[in-house]
Amino acid sequence: MNAPTALIADDEEGMRQQLRSRLQEAWPALNIVAEAENGIEAVALAGKHQPDIVFLDIRMPGLSGIEAARMLFNRCHLVFVTAYDQYAIEAFEQGALDYLLKPVGGERLKTTCTRLQSLIGQQPSNIERQLSQLLSHHSKPAAAKTDYLRWIQAVVGTNLRMISTREVLFFQADEKYTRVQTEQSEVLIRKTLKELADELDPDEFWRIHRSTLVRVDAIEEVTRDLRGRQMVRIRNHPELLEVSRGHTHLFQQM
Repeated sequence: MNAPTALIADDEEGMRQQLRSRLQEAWPALNIVAEAENGIEAVALAGKHQPDIVFLDIRMPGLSGIEAARMLFNRCHLVFVTAYDQYAIEAFEQGALDYLLKPVGGERLKTTCTRLQSLIGQQPSNIERQLSQLLSHHSKPAAAKTDYLRWIQAVVGTNLRMISTREVLFFQADEKYTRVQTEQSEVLIRKTLKELADELDPDEFWRIHRSTLVRVDAIEEVTRDLRGRQMVRIRNHPELLEVSRGHTHLFQQM
């Protein structure tokens, strides 16, 4: 019997590398035949290589993972890997065998691989019973969770670092990058401040300037400088952050 094959689709190169490495540990016999940077490429490469399994990120340019899954349904076994948990039910409705949240843990991935191993050789259309069981298992927890971004992916050298949004003090636009500041360190990511503002919980992160998003519970105090500008002081961090005129209403008591 030929070795089972898989395709990984994710627009973050570091995440593709991490998943490939985790899969090699959890399932050494699995042959990763291709990697895709977006949904359109995922569908094209799936047509070319005919993999048994496709691991799909959900938020990708071109076609989303959900849209790609609609085109790949019944052609291969689908597993979603994403930082967003609000898509769980829709993922199963599109025929996903499983749903993994980033960062993917080794034990959780082993469970998925064991499930996939038992289904290799079966037609994807013959797994309705398993999907029904998974949907029943996941539906209640997924409904209870929020749909906001909880993890930031940052490539540091050759490594992918996963940063919980609970660790972040503030985000600040820095030319083509966005600076992510924690108490311990700072990293740069390619996600724009606008994208972050749309994906983060607005009750947890406030936009105080066109170039700055700050974690509310990291604010120690708000003062005024000699020019009358409001300045935010961050707990356990020396830097002062300016509040622009358009956002002074956030601190109306000042």
